[in-house]
Amino acid sequence: MPDGYVSRMTKIKIASWNINSVRLRIAQIAKFAEEASPDIIAIQEIKCLDEQLPRKDFIAMGYPHMQVSGQKGMHGVATVSKYPLTRMDTHFCPRDEARHVSTMVHVGGVKDFELHNFYIPAGGDEPDAEINPKFAHKLGFLDTMTKYFAERASENARKVLVGDFNIAPHENDVWSHKQLLKVVSHTPLEVDILAKLQASGDFTDCARAFLDDDEKLFSWWSYRSRDINKSDRGRRLDHIWASPALKDAALDAGKAGHVVHRDCRFWERPSDHAPVTQVFNLG
Repeated sequence: MPDGYVSRMTKIKIASWNINSVRLRIAQIAKFAEEASPDIIAIQEIKCLDEQLPRKDFIAMGYPHMQVSGQKGMHGVATVSKYPLTRMDTHFCPRDEARHVSTMVHVGGVKDFELHNFYIPAGGDEPDAEINPKFAHKLGFLDTMTKYFAERASENARKVLVGDFNIAPHENDVWSHKQLLKVVSHTPLEVDILAKLQASGDFTDCARAFLDDDEKLFSWWSYRSRDINKSDRGRRLDHIWASPALKDAALDAGKAGHVVHRDCRFWERPSDHAPVTQVFNLG
């Protein structure tokens, strides 16, 4: 870390982005990093093994610190940072797939915090765990997360949860609440389970902290939508949550502190997800 870097920095910008192949879209990450200047980028669905992560590219962008949980050709997450990272020993996936990486971010003393980067299973097409193993897997993953954070709730640790949660909880986190009630990602069961996860650690959903209930917000649009501005049939699947110890740090940034970078969805051969960022004022 450059001399004096920590002492000058009181604000941290964290990005979360399901990139849908990190090697295919490394140039887009570089462009985003230059334009948005996040301090940390939590990436999901990297679709590569640990050793295949384009580390030299991230170092060139200014992110020399990396923690990776990769898998051949599918899933996978990585957190790249301007600040040093220490890997935490966490286990959430019932199938032991590469779907999360937890790190301690070393900003300096009391400013340090945990960052939990998740790629929660999508759950398939049928919202019935008895007939759909993929949906059962999703529910099992969420249950493990809920138990973990409930057990640690009394610690009052500084925690940030980010990632592709594959659930759009609010009725205006989807283009049509009524039409998607039976569609995986917005079913009442999933919304209820995600609410229990949020309550397990009293987490603040940073995106909704300042939004009016009637304001729509999306971070994902199907590749089948040729013009997302015209149809705008999106869902908010990508989340950044803050634990009580970091709630004020997030709220201090105000409504402008949380941004869905929708323009990235219009880049050539984009991911179907747009990156989201949140600013934390660590004091």
